[in-house]
Amino acid sequence: MLFRVDGSSELSLADQIAVQVRAGVVDGSLAPGERLPPARELAKALQVNMHTVLRAYAALREEGLIQMRQGRGAFVHQDAGPGLIRIVELAEQLMAEARKLGMSQQEIVRLIGETKYA
Repeated sequence: MLFRVDGSSELSLADQIAVQVRAGVVDGSLAPGERLPPARELAKALQVNMHTVLRAYAALREEGLIQMRQGRGAFVHQDAGPGLIRIVELAEQLMAEARKLGMSQQEIVRLIGETKYA
């Protein structure tokens, strides 16, 4: 997969990298279990700081899209796919709306647990 960043974009460089990984999972150019480029190599290729790549990878790990393996790198999670990405997007929208209403994450989790579909 070819990564690109645009310094003039409103999105941070880390967010741009993360968006490209998500898009790769959705379009199938990144398959479950596939290894992502090492942070140092990707940073050098994109001419960005290595910590920028690590921030992108950390965000993707928190979303459950990638796994980080000590000394072995970052891999697309076995369960990653378009459905998971859509659920993450919906969860982010739900949390944004809940924050506007002054609700905490714990309150939202409790409400979800109480739904008839839980």
